[in-house]
Amino acid sequence: MALPSTIYRASVQLSDLDRQVYADIQTTIAQHPSETAERLLARLLALALCYEEDLAFTKGIGSGDEPDLWSKGPDGRVKLWVEVGQPDPERLAKSCRHVERAFLFTFGANVSRWLTQHQPKLAQVKNLTVICLDFTFLGQLCDKLNRVINWSITVTEDNIYLTYDGQTIETSLKNICGPPR
Repeated sequence: MALPSTIYRASVQLSDLDRQVYADIQTTIAQHPSETAERLLARLLALALCYEEDLAFTKGIGSGDEPDLWSKGPDGRVKLWVEVGQPDPERLAKSCRHVERAFLFTFGANVSRWLTQHQPKLAQVKNLTVICLDFTFLGQLCDKLNRVINWSITVTEDNIYLTYDGQTIETSLKNICGPPR
């Protein structure tokens, strides 16, 4: 019997001064049994950093042809494609040909090796922005992970100030290649 997903409820107060986006995001996010806490929180962070009205989580890890998040236009075509982690660069590049804009939020203990290997190919994709998330920052978030997540996020000059449980931690977004966020 397959293990069930773990469901989290998240409330994010977003003040993205760089993009002039202010929102109160209420969402439910499912953690697949094979998904790490870092990846779960990277998906939630990606939702906030790319937030627009129709941005939504997809079916997730089990559906290989879908990103982690997407936004579709009225005609059903994908406008925004958002992935986290270290996906197959060939599949990502192919997917970018069919969308207006794409983001990859990459992270992990071996991210520099992965980037060294795949950055030249990813840099050729003109509508793809690759951002490296600090793995230590994600680890700090994992230390306080609860089934109910309450964050307040302020983004200014590509610096993130995230407050949870009365504590504020900060990190910088590292744009590896592609247009600015």
